[in-house]
Amino acid sequence: MIDSQSSAVPPPPPTSQTELPPALPRVSARYIWFMVLAQFGVFMAFITPVGISLSVRVAQLAPGHEEYLGYITGTGAATTVLTGPLLGVLSDRTRNRLGRRRPFMIGGMLLGVASLTVMATAPSVFVLGLGWVLAGLGWGQALGALTNSQADRLPEEQRGKVAGLVGFATLVAPVAGVVLASRFVGDSLLLFLVPGSVGVVLVTLFVCLVREQDSRDLPLGDPLTLRLLARKYVFDPRRYPDYSWNWLSRCLFYFGLTLNTTFIAFFLAARLGIGVQEVAGTVAALSGLGILATAAGALGGGFLSDKLRRRRVFVLVAGGIFALGAVVMAVASSLPLLFAGSATTSIGLGMFSAVDQALALDVLPERQTEAGRFMGIMGFATSVPQSVAPLVAPVFLAVGATAAEKNYSLLFIVAAACTVLSGLAVLRIKTVR
Repeated sequence: MIDSQSSAVPPPPPTSQTELPPALPRVSARYIWFMVLAQFGVFMAFITPVGISLSVRVAQLAPGHEEYLGYITGTGAATTVLTGPLLGVLSDRTRNRLGRRRPFMIGGMLLGVASLTVMATAPSVFVLGLGWVLAGLGWGQALGALTNSQADRLPEEQRGKVAGLVGFATLVAPVAGVVLASRFVGDSLLLFLVPGSVGVVLVTLFVCLVREQDSRDLPLGDPLTLRLLARKYVFDPRRYPDYSWNWLSRCLFYFGLTLNTTFIAFFLAARLGIGVQEVAGTVAALSGLGILATAAGALGGGFLSDKLRRRRVFVLVAGGIFALGAVVMAVASSLPLLFAGSATTSIGLGMFSAVDQALALDVLPERQTEAGRFMGIMGFATSVPQSVAPLVAPVFLAVGATAAEKNYSLLFIVAAACTVLSGLAVLRIKTVR
């Protein structure tokens, strides 16, 4: 992640922040739509198990042990995060007539399909968990290769638009996947493989119909040793200040987001005066509204940021919108206000996710040689707060808590402060407006 120590042999100065890299040509509509479809497919294949398939299998293999689902998904998430920079580095260094990214899309897709079969036929919870780890490695690798392709090819004026469209697709895909998979609950193999087949078809279309430049003539650089690989997991913020501020901004936003969403069922039960088991319908309604609001924020923010050639102001506004929604939820005592606050946070989330992704591509260091590495490190800015925030949240919940209710108001106000700080952090970026 962040390394304050310089390398023994200073590398050449980064082109992404000290001098402008060569301008990238606009990509075609074919590239954009097949990219959107491919990511839709990956999310349907990969996220559907979280929504329904894994729960069904855990209930079959270990009735009454729902906690195993948390162990499985947590282990898979940790594996995906820790291997992200490694796979990014290997992708950067791949020299093949298919290019640097397509071999990883193909390999990830094949491993992903194999993992779905393992989970569908698993004789034990351990094997089911192993299958989910393989799914993270496979589908995560395919998704990383698609994201790295965007870093390689998208010019500045198209990044917000594509991020908005991809954001919308990845919101809809898990919902569509759960609806599709629910028709096959009685057949474990089809439960996993039907949504997975959608991922296979759509990723294959991208691989076959979107050309990537032959990478065999690209310089390879120094031999990859274990020491060099370890250093690829960190970066010096003094050399890449704009990337560092973007990394910090994303970390702060997702810290606030996680504080706001982790305990939502308990929060609603406390505010509405009902049991946690009775809030499922309310949570479902909030989720449906949230998808619409997040999509509106993503599409609107992404397209406008491209049109106006501005990123920082949209990230700042997104942080403020989310904060406003979190504060409304903190003080709300009625269902309409809770819905209004939740929808507002979703608009902010959608706008942030689209424009921040475009901003990350704008400030990406060493784009021509190490895009995969730095995109992998950027993934830590999402995963670290999602791991740490739930551990910190009980401190805020306990302040002035009573037997009847934890201090959810303070928790949501802290979440709002984090997203405001996230927006302020991007104002320190100098090379992007």
